[in-house]
Amino acid sequence: MKLVRTTQERDLAASLRELFATHCPPDLVRALREPGGDRVPEKLWESLVAAEVLALPFAEDVGGAGGTLDDLAVVYAEAGRALCPTVVLSTLHLGLAVAALGSAEQQARVLAPLCRGELRGAVALGSPYDAADVRPTLRAEPIGGDRVAVSGRLDHVLDADLAHRVLATATLASYGEPDRLVGVLLDPRAPGITRTALPTSDADRLQQLDLDHVVVPAADVLTGPEGVGLAADGVRRVALLVRALQCVDMAAGADAVLERTVGHVRGREQFGRAIASFQAAQHLVADVHIAVQAARLAARSAVFWHGRGRPAVRETAVAVLHAATAYRRATLDGHQLHGGMGYVVETDLHLWSERARLLGALGGGPDVAARWLEEEITRG
Repeated sequence: MKLVRTTQERDLAASLRELFATHCPPDLVRALREPGGDRVPEKLWESLVAAEVLALPFAEDVGGAGGTLDDLAVVYAEAGRALCPTVVLSTLHLGLAVAALGSAEQQARVLAPLCRGELRGAVALGSPYDAADVRPTLRAEPIGGDRVAVSGRLDHVLDADLAHRVLATATLASYGEPDRLVGVLLDPRAPGITRTALPTSDADRLQQLDLDHVVVPAADVLTGPEGVGLAADGVRRVALLVRALQCVDMAAGADAVLERTVGHVRGREQFGRAIASFQAAQHLVADVHIAVQAARLAARSAVFWHGRGRPAVRETAVAVLHAATAYRRATLDGHQLHGGMGYVVETDLHLWSERARLLGALGGGPDVAARWLEEEITRG
C-alpha cells in the first residue's frame, strides 16, 4: 500500500479543498440541515460536475473520467473535511454499484447521466445495521411483459428522498425455478412506494421505503452476467467498498475537528496562559492525533485493497474500528477542549459531531466490524 500520496493526488486534494472552501462552507452545511431546506446545493453540485468529481471513478466509454479508487479516496477525504452533503456521496455509491453489478446497457443508461450531474442516486445493498449482511428484504415476482413486482421494506436508506434512482436487492421468486438474488433500480416516487422520513440528529437524511407491488421493468433488473442472478459475494464487496470509503470520510472529518481544536487551544487563554500549554490538553490532543492517523491509514489501506480486486473484509473491518472510534473521540474531546463554547451551535463543532454519529453507525459500527474481523480470523 502507498503511504504517501502521489503528486497527482496532492494536486487533486488541493483543488478539491479550494472548491469545498468556496462552495461548501459551514454556513452552507448549517443551512442544509434546516427543516425544509434544499439539501442539494446547486452551486456546489455544478462545481463538482464541472470538476468531473461525479465522473471520476467511471470508465471513459460511459462518460467517466477513467480515475481509480485511490483518486476517489482523495475526493472522500476532502468531502469529509468539509462535511460535503451526503447526496453527493450517495450518488457516487449508486454509480459504483451499477458499474460493478450492472450490464453494459445498464451502465451506459445510468452512469452517463450520473457523470453529467443529471441523476442523483442512493443504494440499499447491505443492512443498515451490518453492511456485510446482504440478505434482501424485498421480494420480486414476474408479472409478465418482462416486468417484476417488488414488495417489502427498506430501512434507513440514506438520501432516498433526493434520489432519482435507488439500487436495492431483492429475492426473485419464479415458479419452478430456484430463488435468485437480483438488483432492482427503483424510482422512489413510483406508485406503490411510501417514503417515511426517519429523523436523526444530523437532519432527515434517512428514509424508510415501503414497497407494495411496485412494477419494475426488466431493463431495471440487474441479473448478473449470465442472467442467473447476482452473486452475494459481489454484492457484499460493493457494500463493503462503500463502507471503506465512508471510513475515509470519517478519518478526514476527525482530522478537521482536530485541526479546529488545535487552533482553539493555541489561541484561547485561561489563567493567563494558552490552553495548549497545559499538559492535560496536550495529552488529549496527542491521543486524538494518534487515533486520527491510525484511522487515516486503515481507511486508505481498505480502499487500496478494494481497488486491487481483494474482497478486503478484514481491511474494511479494521478501518471501521479505527475511523468510527477516532471520529467520535475527536468530537468528544474537541467539545471538552472548547469548554462552554463547544456546546453552543454557533461554534459549528456540532456539525462534525452529528456526522460522526451518522457515519459511525450506518452500516455497522465498531462492534459489528469486530465481528467481521473475528469471522475472518476464524475462517483463516
